[in-house]
Amino acid sequence: MNERILIIEDDEAIVKVLERTLKYEGYQVDSAYDGESGLETARENKPDLVILDWMLPGMDGLEVCERLRSRGSQPILMLTAKDTTENRVQGLDAGADDYMVKPFELDELLARIRALLRRTQPERAPVLSFADLSLDTSTRQAMRKTRVINLTAKEYDLLELFLRHPRQVLTREVIFDRVWGYDFGGESNVLDVYIRYLRQKLELEGESRLIHTVRGVGYVLRELP
Repeated sequence: MNERILIIEDDEAIVKVLERTLKYEGYQVDSAYDGESGLETARENKPDLVILDWMLPGMDGLEVCERLRSRGSQPILMLTAKDTTENRVQGLDAGADDYMVKPFELDELLARIRALLRRTQPERAPVLSFADLSLDTSTRQAMRKTRVINLTAKEYDLLELFLRHPRQVLTREVIFDRVWGYDFGGESNVLDVYIRYLRQKLELEGESRLIHTVRGVGYVLRELP
C-alpha cells in the first residue's frame, strides 16, 4: 500500500495523531494547516485521498473542497464539528465524498478511507490459474510455473476460455462460438491445429498435459489422474 493522503487541518494535535496513524498503516502522508497551502501541496503532489477540515483559517473547507473537486476526482473526506443535516448537505454539495463529525474513532476513519480508496481504484483484472499454469488477463501473459509463454491473440483467447471453465468439457461448437464467434462446421480442423499449437507451448519443457481431448465431443482443461 503506498497511496498518498493529504491532511488539511489546522489543529496540530489532530494532524499529529492522523499522521502517525496513517503512516503506521502504510500510507504516504502530506499535511497542511490552511486551505491555501493545502491546495498548493495538492498541486505539487497529487493525493489519492484528502482529509479536509471544515473550519480552516482564511479559506474555509467548503471552498477548498470545491477547488479540489474542480481539479480532480480524488476522494475527499470532510472532518467537522458541525453535525446538522444542513451541514452534511452543504459538505456533500461542495464535492465531499464522505463526512465525519469530530470527535471520531480512528478505526472508523481508517475504514472510511479504505472504502473510499477501493471505490476509486480500477478493479484489477484477475489472474486465472489452474495447476501450475497462470494467465494474467491485464497483461495477457501466460506462465507455466515461472516460465513465460508467448501466445498469439487466438491462442490467448482459447487458453482464457479453458481457464475460465476448468474441468468442464467444452464442445467444439462452444469453443468455435466463444473464440471465433461463429460455427466453422464439423469438418474444420482449425480448432485442432490451435489446440496443437497451444499444447506445444504449454508442454515445451516437458510439463504435464493440461488440455485433453474428449473424443467425439471437444476438449477439457484438467490434470492427469
